[in-house]
Amino acid sequence: MNLGRQPMPVRDARSRVKNFDEVALGYSEQQALLEASRCLLCKKPGCIEGCPVGVEIPSFIEHIKNQAYKEAVAKIREKNNLPAICGRVCPQENQCEKYCVRGKKGEPVAIGSLERFVADWELKNSGSLIEKAPPTGKKVAVVGSGPAGLTAAADLARLGHQVTVFEALHTPGGVLVYGIPEFRLPKEIVRREIDNIKKLGIEIKTNMVVGKITTVDELLTSGYDAVFIGTGAGLPYFMNIPGENLNGVYSANEFLTRVNLMRAYLFPEYQTPIRIGKRVAVIGGGNVAVDSARTALRLEAEESWIIYRRSKKEMPARKIEVDHAREEGVQFQFLTSPVKILGDEGGQVRAVVCQRYKLGEPDASGRRSPVPVPGSECVMEADTVIIAIGQGPNPLISRTTPGLEVSRKGNIVADPATGRTSKGAVFAGGDIVTGAATVIEAMGAGKKSAAAIHKYLLNN
Repeated sequence: MNLGRQPMPVRDARSRVKNFDEVALGYSEQQALLEASRCLLCKKPGCIEGCPVGVEIPSFIEHIKNQAYKEAVAKIREKNNLPAICGRVCPQENQCEKYCVRGKKGEPVAIGSLERFVADWELKNSGSLIEKAPPTGKKVAVVGSGPAGLTAAADLARLGHQVTVFEALHTPGGVLVYGIPEFRLPKEIVRREIDNIKKLGIEIKTNMVVGKITTVDELLTSGYDAVFIGTGAGLPYFMNIPGENLNGVYSANEFLTRVNLMRAYLFPEYQTPIRIGKRVAVIGGGNVAVDSARTALRLEAEESWIIYRRSKKEMPARKIEVDHAREEGVQFQFLTSPVKILGDEGGQVRAVVCQRYKLGEPDASGRRSPVPVPGSECVMEADTVIIAIGQGPNPLISRTTPGLEVSRKGNIVADPATGRTSKGAVFAGGDIVTGAATVIEAMGAGKKSAAAIHKYLLNN
């Protein structure tokens, strides 16, 4: 049977851009069964190697084929504690699906869509039984409740350890709730996945800024046997160009946090105002930039532009999200980058002065480097500018934790295989170690650290 890949149904672009409802609608049961039937159940499946947490993909798809959905989600949860989230935001095209045999001569199996299907089935039905080992008497503190922290916490709790998660914000979830818009990842999905994890007996303490209210050393002396740091990359980068201090210039972190976590899009129901102009310029080419540009349209901007200094081919954002952005009306200015932001007499943004580029030789990341074109400066009108060029580690914990080695960029230095840091009983993983990466890569780091912490605790 020559069956093509089942497309994910999505809401119409003209209607979805007017609100924050989820764009992708998920598979029906019939679509899921058709898509699952495309899996060849390879004896040597490359898809598993492409998954940072090692989900046994053919096994869960085989359960779908047999309409055994409870068994399918249980198989996923053996390795992945956040399947409904990963099924929505993982870049499967660069991970598991990249190694699918079907993809060599056609389209790979839609592994992410199938994962979402069974995870959503679980949320609507009875849920899967989560097994837990007997108590070990050991206590672990997890700092940060993003994907790395939640994964480490869940794995450690399954192994019988008593786990407390310390979250600096008032809501757990980290980047899952403050960084990813509702139309890509509904907050209710995150809440229910976290509730599932809490069933393992994990305590989550919010409004706990480790490094300020308490320190890593104080956690260790107060009875915790080990600490895992998974605080992510929450410090935004700026371009250091004139005009970045003007009114109307946001970091993407501030913009998305106000909209997502503090629900500015529901003003005045939620009292978090955010000023958005008629013409918005977003600087950057990653998923955060695309999320910001699409969010601006939903906040009634008349035009939303992405300004990116390389070409579309080099954009790190997911192709599906770029396609959705185009459908919704986001416009792109490639091979262009700002050199100055201009303001009016009141200190408000009025335009961006840009430089045109051409592509040169590949840089250290493998992408072709942008080379300025002399005399190509131009002026783009804009009354809001959102800078989405990446983020780095917040230095609070490293400054208050003697003996914790950090890199030149401020990332915690940790063994990539175990998460062990330079400080005894302290482990770290996710964006705080690697710099900004994907949700599933952070989860993979949390999983490796949990295994290493377990081994450490049993030997101490």
